[in-house]
Amino acid sequence: MGGLLQLVLVTFLFYCSVGSGVGGVGVPGGASPEQPPNDQVQQIINNVREEVEKELGHSVTEFSLISYKTQVVAGTNYFAKVDIGEGEDSMVHIRVYKNLGGNVSLHSIQYPKSRNHSVEYFQ
Repeated sequence: MGGLLQLVLVTFLFYCSVGSGVGGVGVPGGASPEQPPNDQVQQIINNVREEVEKELGHSVTEFSLISYKTQVVAGTNYFAKVDIGEGEDSMVHIRVYKNLGGNVSLHSIQYPKSRNHSVEYFQ
């Protein structure tokens, strides 16, 4: 138990001092500003593509990160706007959780969204 508490404390202090490590400032409990796409976050969201397709009820032709925000918790929540290749008014917003062990899971989705919708915190 002591080792786990120490790991959580060190992780918390790291995030407070240097940010989330993937664009933006990591404030525990708060969301970062909206960030442009990058390869690291694209790889994270690629892990949940099949789950997103199941939620949508169909396969998608594209799965491209448009923008994202992060929220530092005991791990990181990613709130991402994703182009699924169905036009300007068919974006999907996804909430993806990456735990401290590096495991990635889909938390929830919002669909449809337009390219003009800002990605925001959601349950």
